[in-house]
Amino acid sequence: MTRLTIALDVMGGDIGPRVTIPASIKALENDPDLFLLLFGDRHQIVPLLNNLSSDIRTRLTICHTSHEIKNNQDLSFALRHSKGSSMRLAIEAVQRGEAKACVSAGNTGALMGLSKIILQPLKGIERPALISILPTMQGERSVMLDLGANINCSAENLYQFALMGTIFAENCLGLVYPRIALLNIGIEEIKGNKLIKDTAEILKQKTTLNYIGFIEGDSLLNGKADIIVHDGFVGNIALKTIEGVIKNMISLFKGDSSVNKTNHICKSIFGKLMKNLFLKGSYQRLKNINPDQYNGASLIGLNSVVVKSHGSANIDAFSYAIADAALQARQNIPNKILVGLEKY
Repeated sequence: MTRLTIALDVMGGDIGPRVTIPASIKALENDPDLFLLLFGDRHQIVPLLNNLSSDIRTRLTICHTSHEIKNNQDLSFALRHSKGSSMRLAIEAVQRGEAKACVSAGNTGALMGLSKIILQPLKGIERPALISILPTMQGERSVMLDLGANINCSAENLYQFALMGTIFAENCLGLVYPRIALLNIGIEEIKGNKLIKDTAEILKQKTTLNYIGFIEGDSLLNGKADIIVHDGFVGNIALKTIEGVIKNMISLFKGDSSVNKTNHICKSIFGKLMKNLFLKGSYQRLKNINPDQYNGASLIGLNSVVVKSHGSANIDAFSYAIADAALQARQNIPNKILVGLEKY
């Protein structure tokens, strides 16, 4: 395997370098051909790089900047004041060819806006979308998009999301003729708003795509569809709801101290009853659906790989986001999507 360099915005996220730096080290330990450009405040980064092996140290490069984009900054303000920020410099490193991908846990809107301006969408794509892989209860995987990049969408946007999701699933999941579904408030054709109905009509006419109809929120992890399409507002809420429920359920059955301190759930009659009712095999499957392993939503539809990690990601989760970016860069997913667009 040849050398691969990825640019990281290490200042992004709720905790910043205290998570992103240990995660970077872990990613390097797991991938001997990986090199990382760390964009951030040197004074916060250096103290976290103690006791590194010579191999790890030679594969880390600190790119100092004292400026960062805050998660709570308004999009227009963030973009106007992005010059010299850790996020912008990481993206610009990809533009210049110094890195093959960018990873950030920072402001989603700013990452989307800067990536679209600096890296440019693929020819024929109006709006890039955030896409993520979801595990299913059957041990398989599906993809969801958009997850927050585009709050207001047209039917054409959702159609393009379905198209990009198909190409992504074919190349990253190895699926053949993957099933596409629209997330809706019911499975009946009469259900839904005008956007969903108009998108459904477009997809019905595209016989090269395997559109199977509507899917409801209670079936997102049931493996009924390979590609689940929706606008960013709905998708972001759906994804975070799934992650929150899974994490809380795992904490409940493990007797996590944070849960005990807040609600004393595991000591209650309800908690004991839930443990008894929840079959051991089902609990094991739930544990296997670890949200940390699926941290990182990719901005597909761009000329380069950009991965957005959750702002609240822990060390393991952020290292998974780096690994995901490395995989997509090595597989040259942007180019495969471009070729796929011409095919469809």
